[in-house]
Amino acid sequence: MNWETRVTNLLGIRYPIIQGGLHFLSYSELASSVSNAGGLGQITAMSLSSPLELKEEIMRMREKTNKPFGVNIAIGSHGRAYEHLLQVVVDEKVPVISITGGNPAPLFKQLEGVDVKKLVLVSSKRQAINAEQLGADAIMVVGQEGGGHIGRDDIGTIVLVPLVVDAVSIPVIASGGIGDGRGLLAALVLGAEGIEMGTRFIATEECIQANQLYKRRIIESEVTDTVVIKRSIGGPARVIKNSWAESILAAEKELPTYENLKNLIGGTANKRYILEGIEAQGFAYAGQIIGRIRKVVPVAQLIEDMILEAERMYTKLS
Repeated sequence: MNWETRVTNLLGIRYPIIQGGLHFLSYSELASSVSNAGGLGQITAMSLSSPLELKEEIMRMREKTNKPFGVNIAIGSHGRAYEHLLQVVVDEKVPVISITGGNPAPLFKQLEGVDVKKLVLVSSKRQAINAEQLGADAIMVVGQEGGGHIGRDDIGTIVLVPLVVDAVSIPVIASGGIGDGRGLLAALVLGAEGIEMGTRFIATEECIQANQLYKRRIIESEVTDTVVIKRSIGGPARVIKNSWAESILAAEKELPTYENLKNLIGGTANKRYILEGIEAQGFAYAGQIIGRIRKVVPVAQLIEDMILEAERMYTKLS
Protein backbone atom coordinates (compact mmCIF):
# COMPACT_ATOMS: atom_id res chain seq x y z
CA MET A 1 0.00 0.00 0.00
CA ASN A 2 0.97 3.58 -0.52
CA TRP A 3 0.75 5.09 2.97
CA GLU A 4 1.03 8.68 1.79
CA THR A 5 -1.99 10.78 2.75
CA ARG A 6 -2.54 14.46 3.39
CA VAL A 7 -1.94 13.67 7.07
CA THR A 8 1.46 12.07 6.50
CA ASN A 9 2.45 14.96 4.22
CA LEU A 10 1.18 17.56 6.68
CA LEU A 11 3.02 16.08 9.66
CA GLY A 12 6.08 14.69 7.87
CA ILE A 13 5.50 11.11 9.10
CA ARG A 14 5.75 7.72 7.40
CA TYR A 15 2.47 6.20 8.58
CA PRO A 16 -0.81 8.01 9.32
CA ILE A 17 -0.84 6.91 12.97
CA ILE A 18 -0.99 9.41 15.84
CA GLN A 19 -0.55 8.66 19.53
CA GLY A 20 -3.25 10.38 21.57
CA GLY A 21 -2.58 12.76 24.42
CA LEU A 22 -2.67 10.40 27.39
CA HIS A 23 -2.90 12.42 30.59
CA PHE A 24 -0.17 11.49 33.11
CA LEU A 25 1.20 8.91 30.62
CA SER A 26 2.47 10.68 27.49
CA TYR A 27 6.11 11.54 28.05
CA SER A 28 9.22 11.33 25.89
CA GLU A 29 9.70 7.55 26.36
CA LEU A 30 6.40 6.67 24.71
CA ALA A 31 6.20 9.61 22.32
CA SER A 32 9.70 9.18 20.88
CA SER A 33 9.06 5.45 20.32
CA VAL A 34 5.95 6.26 18.29
CA SER A 35 7.76 8.88 16.23
CA ASN A 36 10.74 6.59 15.62
CA ALA A 37 8.37 3.84 14.44
CA GLY A 38 6.92 6.12 11.77
CA GLY A 39 3.93 7.65 13.55
CA LEU A 40 3.49 10.88 15.45
CA GLY A 41 4.23 10.72 19.17
CA GLN A 42 2.97 13.38 21.54
CA ILE A 43 3.92 14.80 24.93
CA THR A 44 0.96 15.84 27.06
CA ALA A 45 1.74 19.29 28.41
CA MET A 46 -0.93 19.43 31.11
CA SER A 47 0.64 16.43 32.87
CA LEU A 48 3.64 18.61 33.67
CA SER A 49 3.69 21.02 36.57
CA SER A 50 5.49 23.97 34.98
CA PRO A 51 6.71 25.46 31.69
CA LEU A 52 10.26 24.49 32.67
CA GLU A 53 9.24 20.82 33.01
CA LEU A 54 7.64 20.94 29.56
CA LYS A 55 10.78 22.50 28.06
CA GLU A 56 12.92 19.77 29.65
CA GLU A 57 10.60 17.05 28.35
CA ILE A 58 10.80 18.51 24.84
CA MET A 59 14.61 18.48 25.12
CA ARG A 60 14.52 14.82 26.19
CA MET A 61 12.24 14.11 23.24
CA ARG A 62 14.76 15.61 20.84
CA GLU A 63 17.55 13.55 22.36
CA LYS A 64 15.58 10.37 21.60
CA THR A 65 14.27 11.14 18.12
CA ASN A 66 14.91 13.39 15.15
CA LYS A 67 11.44 12.66 13.80
CA PRO A 68 8.42 14.98 13.98
CA PHE A 69 6.46 14.98 17.23
CA GLY A 70 3.66 16.93 18.85
CA VAL A 71 2.58 18.45 22.14
CA ASN A 72 -0.98 18.00 23.36
CA ILE A 73 -2.76 20.81 25.21
CA ALA A 74 -5.88 19.65 27.03
CA ILE A 75 -7.85 22.85 27.51
CA GLY A 76 -9.39 23.28 30.96
CA SER A 77 -7.58 20.27 32.37
CA HIS A 78 -8.39 20.43 36.11
CA GLY A 79 -8.97 24.16 35.72
CA ARG A 80 -5.30 24.86 34.97
CA ALA A 81 -4.14 27.72 32.80
CA TYR A 82 -2.30 26.67 29.64
CA GLU A 83 -0.98 29.95 28.20
CA HIS A 84 2.56 29.62 29.62
CA LEU A 85 2.79 26.00 28.48
CA LEU A 86 1.63 26.97 25.02
CA GLN A 87 4.33 29.64 24.89
CA VAL A 88 6.95 26.94 25.51
CA VAL A 89 5.61 25.07 22.46
CA VAL A 90 6.03 28.25 20.44
CA ASP A 91 9.50 29.09 21.80
CA GLU A 92 10.78 25.56 21.27
CA LYS A 93 9.42 25.45 17.72
CA VAL A 94 7.53 22.20 18.27
CA PRO A 95 6.23 21.16 14.83
CA VAL A 96 2.75 19.95 15.84
CA ILE A 97 0.24 20.85 18.52
CA SER A 98 -3.01 19.02 19.25
CA ILE A 99 -5.81 20.77 21.09
CA THR A 100 -8.35 18.75 23.04
CA GLY A 101 -11.05 19.21 25.65
CA GLY A 102 -12.57 22.59 24.85
CA ASN A 103 -12.94 25.60 22.58
CA PRO A 104 -9.63 26.06 20.70
CA ALA A 105 -10.26 29.72 19.78
CA PRO A 106 -8.06 31.27 22.52
CA LEU A 107 -5.13 29.03 21.57
CA PHE A 108 -5.49 29.90 17.91
CA LYS A 109 -5.25 33.57 18.85
CA GLN A 110 -2.00 32.95 20.76
CA LEU A 111 -0.67 30.93 17.81
CA GLU A 112 -1.31 33.61 15.18
CA GLY A 113 1.70 33.86 12.88
CA VAL A 114 3.37 30.78 14.41
CA ASP A 115 4.58 28.02 12.08
CA VAL A 116 3.01 25.02 13.82
CA LYS A 117 0.57 22.40 12.55
CA LYS A 118 -2.66 22.54 14.55
CA LEU A 119 -4.77 19.43 15.15
CA VAL A 120 -8.11 19.79 16.94
CA LEU A 121 -10.06 16.94 18.56
CA VAL A 122 -13.82 17.11 18.01
CA SER A 123 -16.81 14.86 18.64
CA SER A 124 -19.39 16.39 16.29
CA LYS A 125 -19.80 17.81 12.80
CA ARG A 126 -20.53 21.26 14.24
CA GLN A 127 -17.28 21.28 16.22
CA ALA A 128 -15.35 20.14 13.14
CA ILE A 129 -16.71 22.93 10.99
CA ASN A 130 -15.90 25.47 13.70
CA ALA A 131 -12.33 24.16 14.05
CA GLU A 132 -11.75 24.42 10.31
CA GLN A 133 -13.05 27.99 10.29
CA LEU A 134 -10.69 28.89 13.14
CA GLY A 135 -7.72 27.62 11.13
CA ALA A 136 -7.12 24.00 12.12
CA ASP A 137 -4.81 22.09 9.78
CA ALA A 138 -6.54 18.77 10.48
CA ILE A 139 -9.46 17.43 12.49
CA MET A 140 -9.28 14.48 14.89
CA VAL A 141 -12.78 13.10 15.35
CA VAL A 142 -13.58 10.75 18.25
CA GLY A 143 -16.52 8.36 18.29
CA GLN A 144 -18.34 7.24 21.41
CA GLU A 145 -16.27 4.02 21.59
CA GLY A 146 -13.22 6.01 22.60
CA GLY A 147 -11.60 6.15 26.00
CA GLY A 148 -11.42 9.30 28.07
CA HIS A 149 -13.61 12.23 27.12
CA ILE A 150 -16.08 11.57 24.32
CA GLY A 151 -18.96 13.42 22.71
CA ARG A 152 -22.35 14.03 24.21
CA ASP A 153 -24.30 12.68 21.24
CA ASP A 154 -23.30 8.99 21.48
CA ILE A 155 -22.38 8.77 17.79
CA GLY A 156 -20.08 5.89 16.85
CA THR A 157 -16.88 6.28 14.87
CA ILE A 158 -18.19 4.46 11.79
CA VAL A 159 -21.02 7.00 11.43
CA LEU A 160 -19.25 10.11 12.69
CA VAL A 161 -16.08 9.94 10.58
CA PRO A 162 -17.70 10.09 7.12
CA LEU A 163 -20.14 12.71 8.43
CA VAL A 164 -17.19 14.96 9.33
CA VAL A 165 -15.21 14.06 6.19
CA ASP A 166 -18.11 15.32 4.07
CA ALA A 167 -18.44 18.52 6.12
CA VAL A 168 -14.86 19.85 6.00
CA SER A 169 -12.14 20.24 3.39
CA ILE A 170 -9.12 19.67 5.64
CA PRO A 171 -7.81 16.17 6.50
CA VAL A 172 -9.73 14.10 9.04
CA ILE A 173 -8.12 11.73 11.55
CA ALA A 174 -10.33 8.99 13.01
CA SER A 175 -10.29 8.10 16.71
CA GLY A 176 -12.28 5.79 18.95
CA GLY A 177 -12.39 2.00 18.82
CA ILE A 178 -9.22 1.68 16.72
CA GLY A 179 -6.36 -0.54 17.83
CA ASP A 180 -5.12 -2.65 14.92
CA GLY A 181 -4.57 -2.79 11.18
CA ARG A 182 -8.19 -3.55 10.41
CA GLY A 183 -9.25 -0.41 12.26
CA LEU A 184 -6.63 1.61 10.38
CA LEU A 185 -7.80 0.35 7.00
CA ALA A 186 -11.47 0.84 7.93
CA ALA A 187 -10.78 4.46 8.91
CA LEU A 188 -9.19 5.13 5.52
CA VAL A 189 -12.16 3.56 3.75
CA LEU A 190 -14.47 5.86 5.74
CA GLY A 191 -12.61 8.81 4.28
CA ALA A 192 -10.22 9.60 7.10
CA GLU A 193 -6.56 10.12 6.20
CA GLY A 194 -5.11 8.93 9.48
CA ILE A 195 -5.96 7.55 12.89
CA GLU A 196 -5.37 8.53 16.50
CA MET A 197 -5.04 5.82 19.18
CA GLY A 198 -4.94 6.23 22.94
CA THR A 199 -5.87 3.06 24.80
CA ARG A 200 -3.80 0.79 22.52
CA PHE A 201 -0.64 2.77 23.20
CA ILE A 202 -1.08 2.36 26.96
CA ALA A 203 -0.60 -1.40 26.56
CA THR A 204 2.94 -0.99 25.23
CA GLU A 205 6.31 -1.52 26.86
CA GLU A 206 7.31 2.10 26.40
CA CYS A 207 4.32 3.49 28.30
CA ILE A 208 6.39 3.12 31.44
CA GLN A 209 4.30 5.38 33.68
CA ALA A 210 1.24 3.14 33.38
CA ASN A 211 1.05 0.73 36.33
CA GLN A 212 1.20 -2.97 35.45
CA LEU A 213 -2.24 -3.51 36.97
CA TYR A 214 -3.67 -0.90 34.59
CA LYS A 215 -2.07 -2.62 31.62
CA ARG A 216 -3.28 -6.00 32.84
CA ARG A 217 -6.85 -4.73 33.13
CA ILE A 218 -6.67 -3.47 29.56
CA ILE A 219 -5.52 -6.79 28.10
CA GLU A 220 -7.82 -8.95 30.27
CA SER A 221 -11.05 -6.96 29.91
CA GLU A 222 -13.95 -7.55 27.57
CA VAL A 223 -15.61 -4.98 25.36
CA THR A 224 -18.41 -4.56 27.91
CA ASP A 225 -16.03 -3.71 30.77
CA THR A 226 -16.22 0.06 30.42
CA VAL A 227 -18.75 2.63 31.61
CA VAL A 228 -19.35 6.30 30.87
CA ILE A 229 -19.01 8.65 33.83
CA LYS A 230 -19.61 12.42 34.14
CA ARG A 231 -22.46 12.37 31.64
CA SER A 232 -24.70 14.15 34.15
CA ILE A 233 -22.39 17.18 34.31
CA GLY A 234 -21.88 17.46 30.56
CA GLY A 235 -18.44 15.89 30.26
CA PRO A 236 -18.96 12.21 29.42
CA ALA A 237 -15.84 10.06 29.70
CA ARG A 238 -15.31 6.33 29.21
CA VAL A 239 -13.46 4.43 31.95
CA ILE A 240 -12.79 0.85 33.00
CA LYS A 241 -15.66 -0.53 35.05
CA ASN A 242 -14.73 -0.97 38.74
CA SER A 243 -16.13 -0.18 42.19
CA TRP A 244 -14.86 3.41 42.08
CA ALA A 245 -16.53 4.05 38.72
CA GLU A 246 -19.76 2.60 40.13
CA SER A 247 -19.51 5.00 43.08
CA ILE A 248 -19.18 7.90 40.62
CA LEU A 249 -22.32 6.78 38.81
CA ALA A 250 -24.17 6.45 42.12
CA ALA A 251 -23.10 9.96 43.14
CA GLU A 252 -24.30 11.29 39.79
CA LYS A 253 -27.75 9.87 40.44
CA GLU A 254 -27.83 11.35 43.93
CA LEU A 255 -26.63 14.88 43.11
CA PRO A 256 -25.30 15.57 39.61
CA THR A 257 -23.06 18.57 40.33
CA TYR A 258 -19.34 19.06 39.93
CA GLU A 259 -18.96 19.96 43.61
CA ASN A 260 -20.50 16.64 44.63
CA LEU A 261 -18.32 14.69 42.21
CA LYS A 262 -14.98 16.52 42.25
CA ASN A 263 -13.25 14.29 44.81
CA LEU A 264 -14.33 11.20 42.88
CA ILE A 265 -13.45 12.35 39.35
CA GLY A 266 -10.30 14.43 39.89
CA GLY A 267 -6.75 13.80 38.81
CA THR A 268 -5.74 12.42 42.20
CA ALA A 269 -8.18 9.52 41.92
CA ASN A 270 -7.12 8.94 38.33
CA LYS A 271 -3.43 8.77 39.28
CA ARG A 272 -4.08 6.38 42.17
CA TYR A 273 -5.31 3.79 39.66
CA ILE A 274 -3.18 4.34 36.58
CA LEU A 275 0.15 5.23 38.23
CA GLU A 276 0.01 3.54 41.64
CA GLY A 277 -2.21 0.56 40.81
CA ILE A 278 -4.62 1.22 43.69
CA GLU A 279 -7.66 0.07 41.76
CA ALA A 280 -10.22 0.32 44.55
CA GLN A 281 -9.41 3.99 45.13
CA GLY A 282 -9.48 5.40 41.63
CA PHE A 283 -10.56 5.22 38.00
CA ALA A 284 -8.81 4.64 34.68
CA TYR A 285 -9.72 5.90 31.23
CA ALA A 286 -10.03 3.29 28.47
CA GLY A 287 -12.03 2.76 25.31
CA GLN A 288 -14.12 -0.19 24.20
CA ILE A 289 -11.12 -1.44 22.22
CA ILE A 290 -9.92 -3.06 25.47
CA GLY A 291 -12.05 -6.03 24.46
CA ARG A 292 -9.67 -6.66 21.56
CA ILE A 293 -6.26 -5.88 23.09
CA ARG A 294 -4.56 -9.02 24.36
CA LYS A 295 -0.83 -8.25 24.58
CA VAL A 296 1.55 -5.63 25.89
CA VAL A 297 4.03 -5.14 23.04
CA PRO A 298 6.82 -2.76 22.02
CA VAL A 299 5.58 0.26 20.08
CA ALA A 300 7.64 -0.61 17.00
CA GLN A 301 6.11 -4.08 16.88
CA LEU A 302 2.60 -2.69 17.33
CA ILE A 303 2.93 -0.30 14.42
CA GLU A 304 4.67 -2.85 12.19
CA ASP A 305 1.94 -5.42 12.90
CA MET A 306 -0.77 -2.85 12.18
CA ILE A 307 0.73 -1.94 8.83
CA LEU A 308 1.19 -5.59 7.82
CA GLU A 309 -2.36 -6.48 8.85
CA ALA A 310 -3.82 -3.52 6.96
CA GLU A 311 -1.84 -4.44 3.86
CA ARG A 312 -2.99 -8.08 4.06
CA MET A 313 -6.61 -6.98 4.35
CA TYR A 314 -6.18 -4.53 1.49
CA THR A 315 -4.75 -7.28 -0.72
CA LYS A 316 -7.61 -9.60 0.23
CA LEU A 317 -10.22 -6.97 -0.63
CA SER A 318 -8.45 -6.16 -3.89
